[in-house]
Amino acid sequence: MIGITRPLVGTGVLLKATLRHELKRFIPWIAIVTMLSTSSILAYAWMFPHREDRAVLDATIGGNPALGLIFGPARNLYTNEGFNTWRAFALGGFLTGIAAIFAVTKATRGQEDSGQAELLASGAMGRGARLAVAVLLGIIGSTLVGVVTALCTLLCGAEADATLLLAATFTATGWMMSAVAAVAAQLGSTARAANTLAVSTLSVLFILRGFLLSLEAPAWTNWANPLGWLDETRPATDNHWWPLLYALVFTLIVTAVAFGLSSGRDFGQGIIPSQPGPAHGSLSGVEGLIWRLNKAPAFTWVIAFVALGVIFGYFIGSVKDLLASSPAMAAMMAGGAVDPVQLVNNFAVTMLSMLGIIAAIPGVQVVLRIVSEENSQRIEPILTGGISRLRYFAVILAAAAATSTACLLFAGVLVAWLSSRADIGLSFLDIFIQSAVTSVATWPIIGIAAVVVGVRPRFAIAAWVGVLESFSITIFGPTFKAPDWTMAFSPFHHIPHVMEPDSHVWGVLGLLVVSALLCVIGCRAFNRRDIGVG
Repeated sequence: MIGITRPLVGTGVLLKATLRHELKRFIPWIAIVTMLSTSSILAYAWMFPHREDRAVLDATIGGNPALGLIFGPARNLYTNEGFNTWRAFALGGFLTGIAAIFAVTKATRGQEDSGQAELLASGAMGRGARLAVAVLLGIIGSTLVGVVTALCTLLCGAEADATLLLAATFTATGWMMSAVAAVAAQLGSTARAANTLAVSTLSVLFILRGFLLSLEAPAWTNWANPLGWLDETRPATDNHWWPLLYALVFTLIVTAVAFGLSSGRDFGQGIIPSQPGPAHGSLSGVEGLIWRLNKAPAFTWVIAFVALGVIFGYFIGSVKDLLASSPAMAAMMAGGAVDPVQLVNNFAVTMLSMLGIIAAIPGVQVVLRIVSEENSQRIEPILTGGISRLRYFAVILAAAAATSTACLLFAGVLVAWLSSRADIGLSFLDIFIQSAVTSVATWPIIGIAAVVVGVRPRFAIAAWVGVLESFSITIFGPTFKAPDWTMAFSPFHHIPHVMEPDSHVWGVLGLLVVSALLCVIGCRAFNRRDIGVG
């Protein structure tokens, strides 16, 4: 009777307990977003002290449309607030959204999968209390991201108006994604499926916003995207606060939809049911088991990379128009200061490197599946059945490398086809070979994840260091004029440019050696440590 008349009873008590135990999970995300913003303010005056330096920066960013796909348009690079907005706006919002999604999903479907929700439901608690607490957790955590980022950035000397508005867009993104995750938690049959749905939604919105803004699509396309609403705030230029109201309305409406869906689904089940297994068993060995566990997410990632291949291929095919739209770069090309052919080749390599960084994500996820299987106590029965630890671990690493490679090759075929059809001097074979050698750079990143899981699985979040480091160095390194020894820490820096006549394979061979070494270290550590203790 309590669950019918008072669906939110017990929310306050549960919220206090949840904040005490789960809010700390936002700390790494708060640190990353804060560092992203504060480093922009601190580095700007040091790296670009004179107006001439800032003009070169404007031309450099205008000459690399790939950056616009991630960071959006650079509207004002002549002030530190404008530079911070360009560098932190899109990426800071994306990271805050990811943090909110993980928090909400764990507090909803994660608790149902682990059995915690059943214990909570046995007490005096309304049916909607857990969902309300999960959404509030995401909202509070996202608000903390914005508040801490704003305070630290202001202490670094930034102006208040642009900084507060920029931080507010981070918070607004987290709020909206908390609501999206709440809906995904009702749709997905497991926490893993719910996470995939929510993160996929955020990723699609993120890529579409950057893609359409870079192509200077009609204004209505920005308003058709919830993340595009936040772009209309224009921190450091126009400083519009009113678009944040749209984010608030979106959060309220989508959260209401989540509550409506929650009241109509069975406990522990998703509205989208999981597919039943085959009537007759067909698994033969650990290879078949690993294939079965990772088949669905692998196919999902392949479909995503097919879409990315179309977007990136079209983007590369339009590179000349994109470069011409930058006044500074157009002047440099007209004056002969830069080689258009070299610019096109470098742009294609940069885009494929970005695809490679994204392709490393599913590979790391496959490796981290070991941790979830271990925590669920499903590994020990396998290892007691005659399967050696080394074989089990090696098969998973092979599956991880194959997943990342397949994703990049599927995208590479489409990028090569679309690029070769455009009149920009790129051939299908060159782009496809470039995508193939780029896939090798994902293997050391998978090797880092293998070392983390093999040595200390309790620090599984460290498995993402390779992805984060590669992204930071590959994307930010050239902008901040990083020295070669710094760029060398990114595996994508060692990939040869096959379109250049003097390219060689030594970088690829070095990556293979490093990958093998990391995988051997991970295998030996996994073979020696206790299962379930890390």
